[in-house]
Amino acid sequence: MWRCGGLGTLGALRSLRRRYRRTHHEVWRRSGHLACERALQYKVGEKIHGFTINQVTSVPELFLTAVKLSHDDTGARYLHLAREDSNNLFSVQFRTTPMDNTGVPHILEHTVLCGSQKYPCRDPFFKMLNRSLSTFMNAFTASDYTLYPFSTQNPKDFQNLLSVYLDATFFPCLRELDFWYEGWRLEHEDPSDPQTPLIFKGVVFNEMKGAFTDNERIFSQHLQNRLLPDHTYSVVSGGDPLCIPELTWEQLRRFHATHYHPSNARFFTYGNFPLEQHLKQIHEEALSKFRKIEPSTTVPAQRPWDSPREFQITCGPDAFAADPSKQTTVSVSYLLPDITDTFEAFTLSLLSSLLISGPNSPFYKALIESGLGTDFSPDAGYNGYTREAYFSVGLQGIAEKDIETVRVLIDRTLDEAAQKGFEDDRIEALLHKLEIQMKHQSTSFGLTLTSYVASCWNHDGDPVELLKLGDQLVKFRQCLKENPDFLKEKVKQYFKNNQHKLTLSMRPDDKYHEKQVQMEAEKLRQKVQSLSLEDKQQIYRKGLELRALQSQPQDASCLPALKVSDIEPTMPVTELDVVLAAGDTPVQYCEQPTNGVVYFRAFSSLNSLPRELRRYVPLFCRVLTKMGCGVLDYREQAQQIELKTGGMTVSPHVLPDDSHLDTYEQGVLFSSLCLDRNLPDMMHLWAEIFNSPCFEEEERFRVLVKMSAQELANGIPDAGHLYASVRASQTLTPAGDLLETFSGMDQVRLMKNIAEMEDVTPVLRTLSLIGTHLLTCDDMRCSMNMTPQQRPRAEQEVERFLGTLGRGGREPKPVHPHVVEKPAHSGPGGNADACGSQIVRKLITEPTFQPCQMKTHFPLPFQVNYVGECIRTVPYTDPGHASLKILARLMTAKFLHMEIREKGGAYGGGAKLSHSGVFTFYSYRDPNSMETLQAFGKAVDWAKSGAFTQQDVEEAKLSVFSAVDAPVAPSDKGLDHFLYGLSDEMKQAHREQLFMVSHDSLVAASHTYLGTGRSPHGVAILGPENAEIAQDPSWTIR
Repeated sequence: MWRCGGLGTLGALRSLRRRYRRTHHEVWRRSGHLACERALQYKVGEKIHGFTINQVTSVPELFLTAVKLSHDDTGARYLHLAREDSNNLFSVQFRTTPMDNTGVPHILEHTVLCGSQKYPCRDPFFKMLNRSLSTFMNAFTASDYTLYPFSTQNPKDFQNLLSVYLDATFFPCLRELDFWYEGWRLEHEDPSDPQTPLIFKGVVFNEMKGAFTDNERIFSQHLQNRLLPDHTYSVVSGGDPLCIPELTWEQLRRFHATHYHPSNARFFTYGNFPLEQHLKQIHEEALSKFRKIEPSTTVPAQRPWDSPREFQITCGPDAFAADPSKQTTVSVSYLLPDITDTFEAFTLSLLSSLLISGPNSPFYKALIESGLGTDFSPDAGYNGYTREAYFSVGLQGIAEKDIETVRVLIDRTLDEAAQKGFEDDRIEALLHKLEIQMKHQSTSFGLTLTSYVASCWNHDGDPVELLKLGDQLVKFRQCLKENPDFLKEKVKQYFKNNQHKLTLSMRPDDKYHEKQVQMEAEKLRQKVQSLSLEDKQQIYRKGLELRALQSQPQDASCLPALKVSDIEPTMPVTELDVVLAAGDTPVQYCEQPTNGVVYFRAFSSLNSLPRELRRYVPLFCRVLTKMGCGVLDYREQAQQIELKTGGMTVSPHVLPDDSHLDTYEQGVLFSSLCLDRNLPDMMHLWAEIFNSPCFEEEERFRVLVKMSAQELANGIPDAGHLYASVRASQTLTPAGDLLETFSGMDQVRLMKNIAEMEDVTPVLRTLSLIGTHLLTCDDMRCSMNMTPQQRPRAEQEVERFLGTLGRGGREPKPVHPHVVEKPAHSGPGGNADACGSQIVRKLITEPTFQPCQMKTHFPLPFQVNYVGECIRTVPYTDPGHASLKILARLMTAKFLHMEIREKGGAYGGGAKLSHSGVFTFYSYRDPNSMETLQAFGKAVDWAKSGAFTQQDVEEAKLSVFSAVDAPVAPSDKGLDHFLYGLSDEMKQAHREQLFMVSHDSLVAASHTYLGTGRSPHGVAILGPENAEIAQDPSWTIR
């Protein structure tokens, strides 16, 4: 997977809020972290399995102990972060510094995972997804490093995956056919027919064609290339599709030999598994076979410029632009110091946030509220993923004539910041945000940490210093205290007096995509023209050889694997209490180790909302907490949210019933978190939002609408398969149509239309009307996750909040004739109080609903397709649901991966089953469309034939259970019960159904639910113009 950029310091600081849960049986106290205490026993200079310990440091703010080591014979570096977390992570990172646009590090990342000396089978990486209980497996190519991480909670699984990863990275086969398949190749359009034309194929080739249909990525890539032109940052590490065909197999092998050596490697482990076992395995299986070298991969410092520079580039037009005449993007960027200066990087990331984050920031006021554009330019803010960081700011969605105006505004804003500085309250709000982010826990902390330290460590910075956020905060406060002009001086030093300044502008070219196609055709013509007759015959033979290899049964017996018997038979119980507050509002309490953070949620039904207003609900959710409330205007509201909470969000939800496909719940979820001391303030903010929302400020509303419309349009290239799947499911269930309304292409078009409106007063009136239906305690339920010590106060504050809310005065009249009340199931872990209180969900049912089939094509200016096909099956509690869930994974691993990715050349594809009972086939960045739909049909025939083994079934179960048993953060415990009404007993029953799935039940499920004519299907494609579809009247073209 290619990352256009990496994780900037500010982004990484935000990511540090994502922490793993502690295991359910852990004692809830800050001390007694056994993994940390064990690590503190290591001594500097101690030798363990070929490694020497260089440093042992406690990092109490992150509840971990850092151990730095080096390998004696190779010089390989190693960082172990011991923490009482069962979700352990490993990563190995290589500094990879390409000097051309062929994408060699990216193609190498793909190719090393195609087989190794110890595991010579094809695609061991993908096969391990089904032989493991991993909670994460992937690989990333950044601008100057390549990272291979995995995580798992199972010790045996950790050793298995570690063995595969070590062999893949250090001893890969790097077969020529694998290079052809993963990177690029010339091949006949139909490999079996030498009369069909030769075309370019390859997984990375198609991935990068898809990546550069995204205008934001085009801009970000050019920004980095132009601002840092002296060395590796001047090229596209992922590969330019027009340059990828210049890469040879020999060049790939040489790049591996010079870059994938232990002396150029950084090893990282995290969690509570013993360090000694990791060191022993890494030394014996890999490092003991190497000797130290001096890798020549250092990135030299960029030479500073004597004067600013300007560049102009072009991109494709935006089909969803609110104003076609305003599609230009411009930014001004400044080179900053080396990221290995940890405190300076920390300071500049905070300064960046003060400059651009939120409606109170200078650049938000000057640029966003100017009305000139729709949103900040791509990569706005501090970017700390290259050796020297940079800061960028600008606007997208402007008229070309306004480029100079934006530049003047940027200069003027920096002048004012250098002169006036920043308000104390804004600085305190930012530091509060960091405090709450360090305390907040979720399920990706190990991955977050390895990503956070990767760039700095890659350039020989100290990763441990980077983790000591508490020390950096103390030093930052001290600098502010000693020098009131501290931040103003930084603005002058790095922005006002900085000659290394780039102005980059990008304008649309109506013929951009046509020119890209022409350039690819010319590249292809040149390649084909240079071929001899023998070359062409060899290409034909190689194509047949590759197709034969892809069609052969695959023997994966050399790979290690867990067994289904390694899966825990029962799931841990989550203790819940449901009590009534303020009369009759149910509140669910879940006591968890939340580090002094309180998590609040409220769910409000949409049942009384007129149907014609439903399409405006997502917009209502986007703006509700950003328009002001009570006596607070929107700037004051934003300030209070930052000072007193970790964020307040509102989102529409369509929740399926667990036992009926034509029944669902519709509503809006309100979510927030805060430090314990700020709970009264957070609940008061919610009370003000519910009782006195503001929908009057038209200019503020226009700003928010333009930003939302731009974000939705920009998100399509990365999420095209999701949009296709939502549209394909629209006519299969009653909930499907509402889901398309809330989160599908219909919503993208609606936001575009609203952004184009001259008079938004009717829309504001509509939002106010929605508020009268939603912002009451009628048909509401609440939940709180907090520590036991916080519970009494939490109950008091929820009671006070609910007491302030209005009621409809009489039973709200549902606009739908069929509403059924369904109590949420409660078992041993879901306790009602002594009065028998429980959550009662009011569901919509449509007994006369008739599903129908629909095929929709969205022609878009892309070079690749996103395909979705959906089938109506059975709900969660039906035993067939378990079979279909495992069948989806089986079909993905054993059939669709080969057909869509290996043979078809798509970046990704597969099958999945939703909680709502909709079975989905999908493909992502796919050069094909109709052929992919045929592959979906063949997958069903394959499943019906039963052409899979019992071992295949066992592997599919492992893969499904790795998701079922994925860690759950303390903030999210009990969420399934609160939203979906699922008790632990119901989930345990489903778990047992998964265990019971057999070969026969999978064949039966494929016949019963997936066969042609058995169940209604829906199809949707997002992608380029398609002549075959255009001539087929059964397709709807949007």
